[in-house]
Amino acid sequence: MKEEDIINIGELLYKKKLTFSTSGNISMRTKKGILITTSGSALGFLDKDDIVLTDETGKELEDKKASSEKMLHIEIYKRRKDVNAIIHAHPVYLTSFAACNLALNEPIMSENILYFEDIPLAPYAMPSSMELVENTVKYLEDRDVVLMANHGAVAIAKDLKHAFFKLETAEYYAQVMLNTMLLGGAKKLSKKDVKDLINLKKSSL
Repeated sequence: MKEEDIINIGELLYKKKLTFSTSGNISMRTKKGILITTSGSALGFLDKDDIVLTDETGKELEDKKASSEKMLHIEIYKRRKDVNAIIHAHPVYLTSFAACNLALNEPIMSENILYFEDIPLAPYAMPSSMELVENTVKYLEDRDVVLMANHGAVAIAKDLKHAFFKLETAEYYAQVMLNTMLLGGAKKLSKKDVKDLINLKKSSL
């Protein structure tokens, strides 16, 4: 069933236009190891052959090649014991902000505060490199979504469903943010409003 969960989320990402072609990757932490999509797989058209089991160091335990971004997933799991699912994708609006090297940190609506507080921007590094891993993971120590400069975004959660929700909500936030910029700028929430929302979030945990 674990592989089917990844297949279903990949198809949903594609239908929601949060991924395209062979971009992006998905993983899950399981009792047997890390399940991750294979190199070159298309998230919207996955089958079980497109998913490989690795150990906690990223070594493939099957005769398949894991995504070239596997070490990003491995390092996130090492540092965040509460995380069991990771989605790395290139949604249009999030990637547009990433390409402009703009973090999503404006308090323009309650949802973005309650879900994220803010979405930071990790500095650019070559895809699949350990520099990219280090640049990105440090921003996920206390956040669940991060933009990767000139690249895409990563969403993490306790399970795949919630990782999908976070990526979808982040993309919505980016789209609304762009629309407000086109309309002359949003009226931002006050510091008190933001503080009250953060307190509300903490009280509901």
